[in-house]
Amino acid sequence: MDCLDLGVESKKPKRIQLKTVLNLQQTAEQAIPVYFNEKDFNEFILPHLSQGRRGPQPKIPLYKLFHYILYILYTGVQWKMLPIEIGADQQPEIHYTRVWSKWKQWVDNGVIANIFYQSVELLHTRGALDLSLLHGDGTNFIAKLGGDITGYSGHKHQKGNKIVTIQDNQGNVLAPMTITTVNQSDMLQLPNALKDLKITCRRCRIDIPTNTSLNLDAGFDSRKNRKIVWNAGLKPNIKENPRNRKTVKRGRKRFFDQDLYAQRFKCERTFAWQDKFKRIIFQQEWYRHLNLGFNLLAFALINFRHFH
Repeated sequence: MDCLDLGVESKKPKRIQLKTVLNLQQTAEQAIPVYFNEKDFNEFILPHLSQGRRGPQPKIPLYKLFHYILYILYTGVQWKMLPIEIGADQQPEIHYTRVWSKWKQWVDNGVIANIFYQSVELLHTRGALDLSLLHGDGTNFIAKLGGDITGYSGHKHQKGNKIVTIQDNQGNVLAPMTITTVNQSDMLQLPNALKDLKITCRRCRIDIPTNTSLNLDAGFDSRKNRKIVWNAGLKPNIKENPRNRKTVKRGRKRFFDQDLYAQRFKCERTFAWQDKFKRIIFQQEWYRHLNLGFNLLAFALINFRHFH
């Protein structure tokens, strides 16, 4: 029997109220939190966010909009699966495509890069940087859906890209601006990584002491790379590649300190922290600069662990 015959009105199903910000707030006690309270947000993030000068005001505050992006970075869900909170009209307070558009706008305008550079500058001004020793290494991420640049690594049997970073002796990331295909050797990316390090030092007003050792694994070992590191004012502490010459070469031996090289675990620890962000492990962005934006935001959160 139809419900209208009984005089009972049909009711629409009630939407489930989702608390995205409250879910991220549960990470506040973790070593690498993915949540900012309003005080830290206004201090570290808000000054860099671009806002329109004309047109209507945004429907939701930038504080909540930024945490929607942090939710994507942390969980790795698709944009259409983003849990949008329900407004007073029992409708989603914003469409997920508007969140993506704002994210793309911030990446294109250099907002995310500015947040990363500010994290490095804060480390420097507050004495949290340890420049007594530097570490360099690359990490891979899988791109099953492809992208504007992707390569296939026959060694690791995966399709994706890699990013080469330079870090201080505490695992703080200083230069993660170089992204290339996964089949490219780390040896070829070191010159670009050193250029990125110079840009970071110039923007953040950092002076690295001369002859500071730079730890690199055997994948970076080449005569050209050693010369580039020396010309940059650093001392290459590179483990020799076993594929090099088998006979002993005459002359002075190359510098290598095993005790300094043993501290490379700090670099691997930072990459383990990076794996916390699921959006980076599996690349879903087609464009390289959007993927770089998520990496910069993740490394900025790793650097911010000292302050919030």
